[in-house]
Amino acid sequence: MAKKSRTKARSQVDQQQAPGEIGPRQPCPCGSGKRYKACHGAAGGAPAPFVSRPFAGLPSECDVVAMRELVPAATAPLTLSGQHVGEHAGRSVQLCTLLPMAAPAMVRDSGEIWLGLQVQHHFGDPARDLGAVLLRALDAEAGIVGLTDPPGEGPRLQDLVAGDRLDVTVHEGFDFWIADVPESDRAALAAGLEQANAAASPTARLTTVEAAYWTNVGPKEHLRWVLPEEEGPLLDALARLHAAGRDTLVDGSRLVGMFRAHGLLAPVWDLAVGTGPEALEEPVERFAAELAEALADTSDLTTEQRSARSGLANRQVTLR
Repeated sequence: MAKKSRTKARSQVDQQQAPGEIGPRQPCPCGSGKRYKACHGAAGGAPAPFVSRPFAGLPSECDVVAMRELVPAATAPLTLSGQHVGEHAGRSVQLCTLLPMAAPAMVRDSGEIWLGLQVQHHFGDPARDLGAVLLRALDAEAGIVGLTDPPGEGPRLQDLVAGDRLDVTVHEGFDFWIADVPESDRAALAAGLEQANAAASPTARLTTVEAAYWTNVGPKEHLRWVLPEEEGPLLDALARLHAAGRDTLVDGSRLVGMFRAHGLLAPVWDLAVGTGPEALEEPVERFAAELAEALADTSDLTTEQRSARSGLANRQVTLR
């Protein structure tokens, strides 16, 4: 009887949970792998507050999210600005998806700084983590720079860079890791580089819209598109298009669900093998226009559209 009572009590608590609220037994959205009650929901709080949309305000926020969560090998130069960087304002900095050994940052022999997005630490606000690592790298000698403890309060990456958008370059693999390494020293790095390249799925960024990435994972091809709109209105708009059968991009494509990462949604389409990125350019541009129209429609959803919305919401996978 006691076990049934505890189960009933937990059920009643879950029913009282507000929409969008994180339950104590659910995974913490910071990505630590712990339950919320043992992490950012613990008494006294976690080392740093969880930020649900940490990259808001950064140039090309959607591309930054894609580079952190979806794209294997890509780079984008950053323009430093602001009082926090001082005399380093002209320093060359590259934002990278992944660095060797998942390093948070590397200062190259040339003095250029590489800042990694795909790292192993999770302190609640990745934009603050990036800001702290970048500031340390600006004053460091050549080598790896990282974090072992929460960085505390301080400037976030948004406070250290300028510009409206990033110029993202998607690479076939990680050969950019050794682009500035002398030929005589590359042999020692060959095995690690070969292993990293083997794990990188072919990926391409579309040119007609922002933050849409085609990828070939072997048995399937996908389009994964990080969108900037708030989740509620975006789900409504996608439901309108889905119910009308207007979310098919090309023959053989199907909207199968979406990722949720860093406060943004990334719809995912399955594609027929052999589609390739070029065939998607015009259809995705057309879909973007139709999505904008659907977002502008504020009328109540029909029964069919509500059903479509529920189906889409149930096919979400939270990454961060």
